[in-house]
Amino acid sequence: MKFTPEVLLGAPRRSAAVPNSSGTLAVYTQTSYSFESHAKTSEIRVLDITTGRSSLITNDPSASSPQWLGNDDRLIWLKTKANGNTSFIVGHAREAGKTYTAGTVPGPVANLKVTVIEPGKIGFAVTGKANPDGSLHNPQDAKKPHTTGRLYSSLFVRHWDSYIEPQTNSIWYGLLQQAPLTPATRHAGKYSTSALTNLISVCGLTGVESPIPPFGGSGDFDISPSAIVFVAKDPNENPATHTSCSCYYCPMFSWTSVTALESQKIYAVKGLQGAMSSPVLSSDGSSIALLAMREDGYESDKNRILYVPNPWSGEMIEAFASPDGEGLWHLSPSAVTFANDDQSLLVQVEENGRGVLYQLPIANFRHSRPSALKKLTHSGYVTDVFPASANSSKLLVASNSLVENSRWTIIDPQSPESPKVISSLSRGGAAFGLSPAQVDEIWFRGAEDHPVHAWVVKPSDFKPGNKYPLAYLIHGGPQGAWNDQWSTRWNPAVFAEQGYVVITPNPTGSTGYGQAFTDAIRGSWGGLPYIDLEKGLDYIEKNLDYVDTSRAVALGASFGGYMVNWIQGHELGRRFKALVTHDGIFSMRSLLSTEELYFPVRDLQGPYWKVPENWDKWDPSRFTGNWQTPHLVIHNELDYRLTIAEGLAAFNVLQMRGVDSQFLTFPDENHWVLNPENSLMWHRTIFDFINNITGLTVREPLHSITPERPATCLSRPTTRSTVAGPTTDEKHRRHHPYFVPTLTHLRSPLYPLVSSTTALAHPEFPTTLLAYHLLTSRQLDELAIHYHQVWPPTPATSYYPVVISPWVGTENERDVDIETKRRRFGRFIGLQRCETPAEEEESYSCSLEQDTETELLDLMNQEWNGS
Repeated sequence: MKFTPEVLLGAPRRSAAVPNSSGTLAVYTQTSYSFESHAKTSEIRVLDITTGRSSLITNDPSASSPQWLGNDDRLIWLKTKANGNTSFIVGHAREAGKTYTAGTVPGPVANLKVTVIEPGKIGFAVTGKANPDGSLHNPQDAKKPHTTGRLYSSLFVRHWDSYIEPQTNSIWYGLLQQAPLTPATRHAGKYSTSALTNLISVCGLTGVESPIPPFGGSGDFDISPSAIVFVAKDPNENPATHTSCSCYYCPMFSWTSVTALESQKIYAVKGLQGAMSSPVLSSDGSSIALLAMREDGYESDKNRILYVPNPWSGEMIEAFASPDGEGLWHLSPSAVTFANDDQSLLVQVEENGRGVLYQLPIANFRHSRPSALKKLTHSGYVTDVFPASANSSKLLVASNSLVENSRWTIIDPQSPESPKVISSLSRGGAAFGLSPAQVDEIWFRGAEDHPVHAWVVKPSDFKPGNKYPLAYLIHGGPQGAWNDQWSTRWNPAVFAEQGYVVITPNPTGSTGYGQAFTDAIRGSWGGLPYIDLEKGLDYIEKNLDYVDTSRAVALGASFGGYMVNWIQGHELGRRFKALVTHDGIFSMRSLLSTEELYFPVRDLQGPYWKVPENWDKWDPSRFTGNWQTPHLVIHNELDYRLTIAEGLAAFNVLQMRGVDSQFLTFPDENHWVLNPENSLMWHRTIFDFINNITGLTVREPLHSITPERPATCLSRPTTRSTVAGPTTDEKHRRHHPYFVPTLTHLRSPLYPLVSSTTALAHPEFPTTLLAYHLLTSRQLDELAIHYHQVWPPTPATSYYPVVISPWVGTENERDVDIETKRRRFGRFIGLQRCETPAEEEESYSCSLEQDTETELLDLMNQEWNGS
């Protein structure tokens, strides 16, 4: 298996696993994309925590937000209907086909949460858009205006990738009530939903919006049997220039009605006037924990942990508080939740390039010190944590890493050094051909002699003594970081598998290395970080002898794109063979067209009309006279954070100066490229551009959107040489031109399918087309059994996209020849035309010169029949 963009983008992606109350099962969602069918699949699945077996509950693409319904094995999830309405579907984890509709609401809702009030009564909350009159908004029912004009008298005008509409985010709640078991009617024992109530509207919170757009979701609110808590921006402040938030505590005396007098607002304590996030309730709803920032207008201020023992009083206690207001803990947590016993908090935080989980006792919270924190994880990046069961202190933790896309472990806080892995989607990266051995880290001295951290990712076939070109990736933010973390957008491993040593530095402004290091970028956008990057390249040149810095490329997105543009105009730009800017800033003045204006105003120490020198000092457009390094510019039309004019201006300059350059744009993408087909083109365009310049050869035109040959699950990967120019051995390994198409075809990679019950690939699944043709009869039998292609058919058989005629278990099992088995299995895994080899050979040969066609057809026929 070679880790190509197709593998990255087509691989299954799954959510965190949420355990049931007994800790025996865990529910999760999983999606994947096929470049063969050009279709996405979405599933709700349940994992048996003891056996590791996974079973499908539904593959309805409109299903989402699965939750455990009460204390048994029943599930509830949302189903979006064609008319925009949303149904609440009740099912059973052990009986996949047994479902019913508990109720339907008249519009789209999401982020379902449930809480048991008493046996047979379950409170629930969802999020959805509210019309100005407080009713649930359904775009399908909205009347189309006769004009497309929009008139605004306040900000925002647009946010992230859309224009602001009159509808606002809101939280809605209701009651799920179970019908009596007697009399024995068709509704006996079934749940039904009450009507939805708009929490924000009924509480009289005019102008309040939650979840906070554009990214707010389930993390902006929490529910318990007795209360709902949520965070929202201050409605009296301009959201484009302020980040100040409040936390609202709403007692739920009834889950079918509530009055405005029953809501209690929690006011920010003095000195904490910034953003708030991650509000959570204790199990009985009597106390709150959340994160809060001190400075209004600074979205990357340090998050402080707040504890509210009595919501009615509104008193907030800050963990690690200090007299100077800076706080005793230098790190900024990203999420917090209560442990099962409500006696401690579980804290997620970035630390030195990792996403770490800590436990913090609540006792003596007012006088807490960082020494009270207990570290539960030490590697990878924790994304979610849940109690492993209702009556256990153990935790089910979801995490990932630079080489592993999803791992679930059980951690006992009493002995966190011995986590138990219950599921790894990529088998520790092995399913992608990746290994933790590829990953290293370095520290070097940067600007003002401060230590700077960077990750190093090498190719999977790295050989000591060889030299590899450098891919220098610069992160966005600028208050962000490269972590030991999986990404489907900027994945260092997929760059490494092209033949690069990938180094991801975390310069001044990065998060996870102390708030002072993060804050130091203010007023120094092109200053301290630039020096850090320069010194990092110096360090690599002097200390990493396997890196060929004469063939280095630099790439960055957002602030990273700004930095690449800045580098292009300065001396460091001459040390790179090629540059790539994704959605970067060309001119600082044009930042006035962004939506979240508090960001540049804070980072540049004031608005342009007050401190124009601060904006002009770090403006890349002032140095365009120095632009000369080959440069790929990418910018999307729906990017309202940094408008497409930035990318067009940069490309215009490059073209006018005669610099080798390209411009890539997607009219339907925003600051990110999310559509899998677009993302594939994005990756191919980048690799085509930088590989040609650094001397890494390619097997196919990477700008092609569709695979060159439709016979395999994936298009062919990039080949590369590890040193500039061919070696003597490489010259001897060159094949006769007649055989190159065949050999290239046989090297085509195959992406392993996973079992519908275990979610695991078979260890002998063929990773190339050649391996497929070399499968033995025994291997084909075992593969058929692993993927349930047997007689009599099992329920799991129907879960696969393709079902083939089985031979295992049939009366004539021994009479089925190996070629028939192979062709059937080929059809099962998605090989096109695998049952008609003559036609396949003919179509493959049609582009060859006539004098080679006969010989090649004979060779391919021998390959097919001689296996």
